[in-house]
Amino acid sequence: MINLFNFKEERLFMQETVKDIMSKDVVAVMPNDSAEVAAKLMSEYDIGSIPVIAGGELKGLLTDRDIVVRCISKGKSANSTKVSDLMTTDVAFVTPENSVHDAVSLMAAERVRRLPVVNNGFVDGMVSLADIARIHSAVISYARDFMIDRGFTYCVPPFMI
Repeated sequence: MINLFNFKEERLFMQETVKDIMSKDVVAVMPNDSAEVAAKLMSEYDIGSIPVIAGGELKGLLTDRDIVVRCISKGKSANSTKVSDLMTTDVAFVTPENSVHDAVSLMAAERVRRLPVVNNGFVDGMVSLADIARIHSAVISYARDFMIDRGFTYCVPPFMI
């Protein structure tokens, strides 16, 4: 792979932590909320995934795709289907102290574009490839090449191609 960074930029990227770029205003749902409530929040806040929290702790993650594939396509009612019936419970996450490089690597390995940021079991924020791209335009090439080199082209956002 061609290194698109000079030494100083690459070193900064490797050392920068998730807490420096994460979105701190987290919208969340509870396990007993309906898929409809989750979908309305996703629409209102223009987000594609939402953490599921109980007692402040991360219990799962629900994506717009989860709602479509696990609820709507099966003829279930979004109004009466609980988030807990649709969410992913084995959620990949990062901590605020993880490096941005660690976050990008985990996203590639897990084939996701968004990760919850968890500190002592509690959700502190969310980090996405879009957050990284907004903050570091130079990282776009790195993240794109990293994911494409590993064959994960379907999870590379269109703006990165």
